[in-house]
Amino acid sequence: MLKIILAEDHIIVRNGIKLILDSQPGVQVIGEADNGKEVLDLIASGTIPDIVLTDINMPEMDGITLIRELKKKWPEVKTIVLSMLDNEKYVAQAFLEGSRGYLMKNVNEDEMMFALKIVHSGTKYLCCELSQSLLDRLLNSVAAQTEQTQMQIELSMREIEILHLIAEGYTNQEMADKIFLSKRTVEGHRQSLIDKTGSKNTAALIRFAVTNGYLN
Repeated sequence: MLKIILAEDHIIVRNGIKLILDSQPGVQVIGEADNGKEVLDLIASGTIPDIVLTDINMPEMDGITLIRELKKKWPEVKTIVLSMLDNEKYVAQAFLEGSRGYLMKNVNEDEMMFALKIVHSGTKYLCCELSQSLLDRLLNSVAAQTEQTQMQIELSMREIEILHLIAEGYTNQEMADKIFLSKRTVEGHRQSLIDKTGSKNTAALIRFAVTNGYLN
């Protein structure tokens, strides 16, 4: 039996969540609370849950403080945030303080139950809505950084040729012999590549070339 304490200060919302949980086989709501302090009092009196399902904004003791206190006093009790707050600052703070999951209040019944089972098994869970939002932001950020890098760095055909030879493991002298340049000229091109790309060494230069498609 999966034992749950439900912390939510809006009684109508709490009743709705409790109704969903009580209808599930193998799940039991063993306690309800208006705030974090009441949760701690319940546990201190012997009502020990497997998971505390908590809102963030609550009077007297908010959900983040509750998570912190539970981690210190009852680390075996897992917590899942159930909130309307979708700001990644709150999401990150909840996980950093020790929450094992984060759900939006508009999550459907199936995902809520899936999250409870996943967290109970020892794995962290972030709801699909927030996962998609964070993934979109990450992809947009990476795309913008890649575009900016490609716009800022212009490599000559000779520099790209040398970049390929560096990646193939040629020394400066071997490159000079292969493309009929002086060793000093090759060294100049190599240094120019490092300077233009902001690379600290040859390994970083090759990593830049791979990341930005110069070695495809």
